[in-house]
Amino acid sequence: MMNYPPSKLPDIGTTIFTVMSKMAADHSAINLSQGFPDFNGPEDLLQRVGHYVTQGANQYAPMTGVPRLRAAIADKVERHYGRAVSAEDEITITSGGTEALFDALAAVVRPGDEVIIFDPAFDSYAPAVRLNGGIPVHIQLQPPSFKTHWDDLRAALTPKTRLIMLNSPHNPTGMVFDEDDIAALSEIVRGTDILLIGDDVYEHILFDGREHHSFIRTDELYQRSFNISSFGKTYHATGWKLAYCVAPPVLSVEFRKVHQFVTFTSSTPKQLALADYMEQAPQHCYELANFYQQKRDLFNAGMQASRFSFTPSGGTYFQLMDYSAINNEMNDVQFCEWLTQEKGVAAIPVSVFCKQAPAMTLVRFCFAKNDDTLRAATAILAAL
Repeated sequence: MMNYPPSKLPDIGTTIFTVMSKMAADHSAINLSQGFPDFNGPEDLLQRVGHYVTQGANQYAPMTGVPRLRAAIADKVERHYGRAVSAEDEITITSGGTEALFDALAAVVRPGDEVIIFDPAFDSYAPAVRLNGGIPVHIQLQPPSFKTHWDDLRAALTPKTRLIMLNSPHNPTGMVFDEDDIAALSEIVRGTDILLIGDDVYEHILFDGREHHSFIRTDELYQRSFNISSFGKTYHATGWKLAYCVAPPVLSVEFRKVHQFVTFTSSTPKQLALADYMEQAPQHCYELANFYQQKRDLFNAGMQASRFSFTPSGGTYFQLMDYSAINNEMNDVQFCEWLTQEKGVAAIPVSVFCKQAPAMTLVRFCFAKNDDTLRAATAILAAL
């Protein structure tokens, strides 16, 4: 009998997003679990993809991305964050944000390096660190605010700390960094060689007048950071799996060394279509916050009549809800299974985003859905 090598990820199973989406489909439930819209992106953008497919733009794009798209991104970065970056040397197109996260970690993390992760955290973070020989160091953010306590970060730093992974607006909690957070982080890493990953995939989805404080804005943070953005989140096209990383030249060089051997390049017609649309409709990014705030407010208005309790999300297209008044005996995984199988609405348990979750009765709903979908879901949830 053949002896197979031991698993590199022996404790990792199928991602919760796949599990809950399949459960939703199996039970014909309204899927508010996995974070994807149930509506299309802008019609003009979709038409441009068809144009380039039929015009023969179906071969490899350059490894770093279509030049016109990288130029459009450079223009956007300067408009939104006030920094002139080189389209040639500081912007790389990737096949989704998950690839960009992996590439950044693979570029700089070596065996034994420690990488600090704030929980709740997107489920790819720790496995990607481990696959690259790093040691995930988890810091638990506490409900209900999930604000970062920067003294916890100071206490977690060691001579082995290579990198800190940060996500704002934050999935799954909706927490958003403010100026004080950026100042605290800057003070902590100043004078060190610690690197940063800024997971900015929800950068344009902020509510109630909040502003995105990208590391790109602050030179001392930018010079040590990989900043990852998502076309899928911004243009309602998650299935395209297109994203990009903005990083200073020295980090981009190392990032690209990995990227070229992971996916090498990404869909050419979609890159060209995005370049066209970014040039023609720069207002889209500015309008996104209001678009999703209306959906957040519609969802939350429907939940006012429910027994769930909540604080309105500050950003992303997710809303946390506390179900303790409905059932405080089920843990959050059990509650989501019951909610999907018995009541017909799928959500994500927050504990799966944590290595050691504190006691909490919180689930995550995605409100990136058509208004009728949200009304149907809240009618069910309000009746519990």
